[in-house]
Amino acid sequence: MNIVIDSGNTYSKAGWFENEKLLRYTTGLSFDELIRTIREEQPEHILFSSVSYTEAEFTEALQMPVRVHSLSPQTPLPISKHYDTPETLGADRIAACAGANFLFPDEDILVIDMGTCITYDLIDSSAAFQGGLISPGVRMRFKAMHSFTKRLPMIDPETGPELIGKSTKTAMLSGVMNGTLAEIEGIIQRYRHKFPELRVVICGGDITFFESSLKPPIFAVPELVLIGLNRILTYNVSLQ
Repeated sequence: MNIVIDSGNTYSKAGWFENEKLLRYTTGLSFDELIRTIREEQPEHILFSSVSYTEAEFTEALQMPVRVHSLSPQTPLPISKHYDTPETLGADRIAACAGANFLFPDEDILVIDMGTCITYDLIDSSAAFQGGLISPGVRMRFKAMHSFTKRLPMIDPETGPELIGKSTKTAMLSGVMNGTLAEIEGIIQRYRHKFPELRVVICGGDITFFESSLKPPIFAVPELVLIGLNRILTYNVSLQ
């Protein structure tokens, strides 16, 4: 059994895999909860990806005789990177593309990850990560309107707002939610113009707001990052 960990600024997500099969996953773990959870298991290998803790800090806290791999710009990958600044490339972006390439090999794929920011990344049919674009996520857009004005309230996203808002709140909801939907559809259309056989895969915490509104064929894979991390882990184990 393998365990892969996606550790953010506040919380961590962990996925348990048997070979390439995702058995289960847990989200919202503090660092201490993550350590306790892993100690209850007997994994053969661990891949640790974090923006907050180093591999040394993790292994020191874990105190287990298990090989820990970390995801860094120097980690060998099952895909290639055609990116001008690979040292700045977010681990989630590369993991999501590795996962998409594993699920749909030999295809041009646009991976849309809807988190704090929305990232759009292309991995082509030769398994080359080509880059993409980054735009503000929905909560960031609401927060910006509230922070940079004196009178607009802070509100939470909602599914399916009317196009024509009849109040300040509903106008803001329409602007962010319908505006984001139009952005996603427009970006997909422009990519499909360049790559006619393009497959679109979407993941991230905010996909629930847009999954039913996007025109098919769109493939929602909520745990795409974990799948990609496990693919990177098994690739590195095979190199040993």
